[in-house]
Amino acid sequence: MLIDLVPNFFDAISSADPVKGYRRYFDEHRLVLDSYWQNYILDPHGPQADEVIERAVHAQRGDLHALLQRVDVKKIAEESLARCEDLFQVDRSIDLYLMIGVGGANAGELIVAGRGIAFICLEHFTGRPNPETSGMGLSPDLLPVWIAHEIAHLVRYTSPGSRSELARIVHEAGGRYDYWETGSCVTLRELLINEGLAVAASREAAPGFETRQYFGFGSRQYQRLRELEAFMRINVVEELDQTGLGFRMRYLAAGMSPSSRRLGDRVLPERSGYYLGYRMVEGYVAQHGIANALRASAEECVDADLQPVRARSA
Repeated sequence: MLIDLVPNFFDAISSADPVKGYRRYFDEHRLVLDSYWQNYILDPHGPQADEVIERAVHAQRGDLHALLQRVDVKKIAEESLARCEDLFQVDRSIDLYLMIGVGGANAGELIVAGRGIAFICLEHFTGRPNPETSGMGLSPDLLPVWIAHEIAHLVRYTSPGSRSELARIVHEAGGRYDYWETGSCVTLRELLINEGLAVAASREAAPGFETRQYFGFGSRQYQRLRELEAFMRINVVEELDQTGLGFRMRYLAAGMSPSSRRLGDRVLPERSGYYLGYRMVEGYVAQHGIANALRASAEECVDADLQPVRARSA
C-alpha cells in the first residue's frame, strides 16, 4: 500500500507554531515516525530532538515544491511498488511511505508490529542539493531504484520463506527491526549479502542506469572500488563470521573516519560493502533468480562464490 505523508507534513509546519505542528504530526503517525527517528536520526524524545525539528520545520523547500509540481511522484511510487511486488514475489504485505525527513536517510526500511515499511524522503530527490534540508540532490529518476532497494530488504526480513539471519532476528524480536541491534548481532556475511541482494534487486526492477548509480557512488569512488575488489575479497574472508557494529560502520555507513575504514594496510572507500556484497551475490542471482535469492541464506549466496578466494588465501 502507498501512503503519502507529504501533505500532512506541510500542513503541520504551516501552522502558527511549526514546531508544535510537527510534534502533533509526529504523534498522529507515531508508530512509523518513532521507528524512523530511532533507526536513522536519534531519540525523538531526547534533548537534541528539538534542535533537529526546529531546523527541519524552518528550512527553505523551494526545490521540493518545484519537484512536486513537475513530477508525479505518487505515480512513480505506485508503479515501482507494483513492479517489485511482482518481480520479488512479495508474499507479506508491505507499505511504501512517501514522506519528508528531518535530515537523515534518503530512503530506508522499517518493520513495525511485524509489518514491513519502506520509506522515501523526497527532499533528497529534487535534483539539486539543499544544505538547509540536507537534501542530497539526487535525480527523481532514481526513485524506482531506491524503492526497489528498500522493498528487497523487507522481503528478506519478512517473507515466510526467508532463510536469512535477519529474518530470524526480526522474528525473535517480535516483528521489530532495529538498525543498531541487527548491526551488532548478525554476521558481516549477512550484512554484506543483504545489501548486495538489494542492489541486485534494484538493477532488475529499475534497469537502464549506470552501474555505479545502483550503489549511490560517484564515478571516482566506483572506479576505486573496482581497483580494490581483489584485495577486499581476499581480506574480508576472515571477517565474514564476525559480529559487531563496527563491521557495519566500516563497510556500510557513510561519514566514517578513514581510520574506521581501514582493512589491512588500505583505507576502504565509504560504503564499500555495497559493492563487495553485490559482487558476492551476482552469480547466485543469475543462476537462481532474484525472488529466490532474496530469501536464501547468506551461506547459500556466498560460499560457492568465495571458495576459490578462500582456498588461495589459506
